[in-house]
This record gives sequence, C-alpha cells and structure tokens, in this order.
Amino acid sequence: MLWHAIAPSRRYTKASHDVVRHPRLSSDAKILLLYVQGLPEERADKALSEHAKKLGITGRAYQRAKGQLIANGFVHEWKRQGERGFWVTDQLFANVPLTAEEAAAVRNDRLGVPSAPSAPAVPAARPGARNPAVGEPGGRTAGGYEPVDEELGENYSHPPSEVAEGERVLLSLRHANPQLHLGVREARGLAEVAAEWIRRGVSAADLRRALTGELPKEGVRSAVGFLRHRLVQKLPAPVAAPAPFPPVSPSPVREFIVCEGEGEEHVFRPVGDETLCGPCAREANRVYWAARRAEMESEPDPLPWRERVAAIIESEQGAERGVEAGPPAVLAATRAQGSVRDAGAGS
Repeated sequence: MLWHAIAPSRRYTKASHDVVRHPRLSSDAKILLLYVQGLPEERADKALSEHAKKLGITGRAYQRAKGQLIANGFVHEWKRQGERGFWVTDQLFANVPLTAEEAAAVRNDRLGVPSAPSAPAVPAARPGARNPAVGEPGGRTAGGYEPVDEELGENYSHPPSEVAEGERVLLSLRHANPQLHLGVREARGLAEVAAEWIRRGVSAADLRRALTGELPKEGVRSAVGFLRHRLVQKLPAPVAAPAPFPPVSPSPVREFIVCEGEGEEHVFRPVGDETLCGPCAREANRVYWAARRAEMESEPDPLPWRERVAAIIESEQGAERGVEAGPPAVLAATRAQGSVRDAGAGS
C-alpha cells in the first residue's frame, strides 16, 4: 500500500489516534465525533441529532452511533425540569472519554452549578494559542479538552509506541484532576514507567483510571512524585506466557506380521491387535453376513400371535379329551410338554 499525506496548516480538526483507531466505535460514530468537535461556538446549542442529520446519519444508524459514543464516555446526557416545568435534556460532548463524575463536573461548571466537595469541577479549558480548531478561535473546546503540546503538522504514519502512549496518558491527567497537572518534560520522564503498564496488557483508559482513582484526602503535593510512586507500586504483574505444549512423540512403528486370511501368504503392518489385513477382514465380514442373511431367509415365517395362542389353547383342551389338534409345530411342543409332566409324575 502506498501512503501520502500533507498536514494542513489551517481549517483542520485534530483527532486523537484513540478516536481514529477506536475498536468499539463505528465509522458513523467517529465521523459524528470529529464533525461536532470542529464546530464553532455559535452552533453548540443544537442537539446531537441535528448535527447527525446534516451528515446523513439518521434512524437506527444514528441511534447505534449515539449509543456507542455514550457507552465509551464521549457523550453524556442529563434530564432536568426547566423553569416552566418542561423537561430539558442536557447533552455534553467530549472528544476524550470522560467518567460520569468528570462529565458532571464539566456540566456544572458550564451551567454555573456548584459542585459537590467530593467531585471538584473541572475548570473550563482555554482555547489553544498555537493550534486553533476549525473556524475562528472561540471560548469553548468540546468536552473541556486542552490539546497536548505538539508540533504543528506532526503526523504519524504508524501507531504510537508504548512510550508515546504512556506520555499521552500522563499529559491527559490534567483534565481528570488539576492536581495531576504535568509538564511535557515531566511526563516524558515518567513515560517509560507508564509504557511498562501498557506492555503488560493495561489499556490507556485503565491506566488513566488507576492513576486518578482514590486520591489522598489531603491533596497531592507533588504530581510528579505521586504519579511515580503509584506507577511503581501498583505496577501489575507481567502477563505469564502460555505454557508450551509438551512434545508429542510419534507412535512406534509396528512390525510386519503374516495375515491369517485365506489365499496366498502375505504380510501386513497391524495398527492394533488385528490378525487380518484390510482386504481379508472385509472379505471375512462379507462372507459372515451373507451366511447370516441366507440363514434368516431359510427360516419359516413365525405364526401371528393370535394363531399361536389359539393353537396352544386348543391343544390343551384336546389333550384333556385325548384328541390331538392344532398345527404340527404346536402339537409337537404340546407333546413335549406332556412328556415332561409325565416324567415328573412318575418320579
């Protein structure tokens, strides 16, 4: 595959590789996310469905894309009762995944609602000075996201390495909690330790949750020292490599033996304890079943059960009168039974 790209110098939207390569977002969800991210401030009052309609994403396609964005933390919704008693739905859109607490803090800050002490509000992000979003500079950045320092026009043709991914996660912690604000140099100093988490199978989202959860009640004095201690102390165990399969020894080769079948003497190599080779075993089976079939065909058809019962009853009554009656086979059986009874009486 040939690849060619020119980084735009204006009128562009910066997209994170986490969004472009997100495994749980469909193409409609990604396009909708990037489209809303680049909207100017004056169009922020419209519902997400109206923006999706302009892109031709409607009906079930829109519901599926919206559900994916909500499930992965890019869209959050709240229902509240307005001044006149009508119910209003507040939508918060972010170009980075936010937890329910982080999203509520951003919403409260935008609406001027005081946040609870246990969930400090995330301060509103200031527009970037070097890399403006699409359109004229405004006072809103979707989801409270502040771009990480990077060179203008920098473009990756391959996925970022574990170190670059760890540095990106560390720089994004400032949006989860201002106490964890790191500079670029500080984040690069911890990126190698964070990369070891990723090498051991921890996703970027799980790493972010591990670093921002259960912060000290007295606050974080040094973000660098606190994060270095947590990265080292909570480092998960390395993923154990699967045990190799034991080598399979080949089956021993059996010696040739003489076949016990008819015909000219010949040998074969047995698989088990058989004494006939394949052709002789098939011929022996054919002869056996042919004889069984001929034997079954030569046997007389059995009498129906009604006739057998009637003959037995008639023979017993005739024996009492001294008269033999019934079919020969039944009479023979009757005579045999009478002989057994006479022999028993004489003894």
